Amino acid sequence: MKNPHHDCRVFGSPWEGVHGTRISSQRRYGRHWHATFGIGIIDEGAQRSASGCGEVEAHVGHLIATNPGEVHDGRPLGGPFRRWRMLYLEPAALRWAVDASATGTANDGDMALIRPVISDDRLRRTLGDLLRLLEARAAAPKQAQADALRCEELLVQTCTMLASRHGAQRLPVHAPSAGVSRAREMLADCLAQPPSLGQLAASSGLSKYQLLRRFREVHGVTPFAWLLQQRAEVARGLIRRGAALADAAMAAGFADQSHMTRAFALHFGFTPGAWQRAWTPPARLQ
Repeated sequence: MKNPHHDCRVFGSPWEGVHGTRISSQRRYGRHWHATFGIGIIDEGAQRSASGCGEVEAHVGHLIATNPGEVHDGRPLGGPFRRWRMLYLEPAALRWAVDASATGTANDGDMALIRPVISDDRLRRTLGDLLRLLEARAAAPKQAQADALRCEELLVQTCTMLASRHGAQRLPVHAPSAGVSRAREMLADCLAQPPSLGQLAASSGLSKYQLLRRFREVHGVTPFAWLLQQRAEVARGLIRRGAALADAAMAAGFADQSHMTRAFALHFGFTPGAWQRAWTPPARLQ
């Protein structure tokens, strides 16, 4: 489809490591992952996507969820587009919001959301109220301070319901081979000038084909796709901490700012500039 409709709004929050998006899109997202938990609401249309549980479908009123590092994609189902809203939480933010004693589950990075598609009317209403309030704060900054307590109440309620009803301690998994781990570490250490596939394979003690196959088995994407996502995540963090867009692009290993913009659009659905604007005061309360 040429120039598919895609409108993405990103908005910040009063808390470090928490942001929201509202998206209306015909776009087919390729396989990617986030460093955050994600929980969202399908408001219109439907979507089919890959997940850690295989391919799933989500319709109006369903909640959609992803774990940090969980590879997924997304495309419209039964119509030309879908509209959805998402809340993203870094593991530390979820730990801050959730009282483990109240949920009976792990409240840190060891927690995993069990299902990629959830039916839970109470959680949907609470999450919807939170997302509406966060977006309204972004549109009317003078109201931000007055709504701060209500925002925090809704965040705690949302995260506690999410963890207690739909979370579980992450099951142990087989550790990736030393070769795959070494390849990933080499990529993470050399974002700007990554080693060649031959160098990665030689360091890992594998053939090029073996490395490609085993890396994808562990991480869900190829080494190059993992590298691009890692660059985008590093740049996102730098911009959130106040770095200029051009400086963030260079530090994360992008060839230039336009290259970073394309990666953001591909992996996050919004531009670096939109991400930067989402965190201009008073989105972050002191």
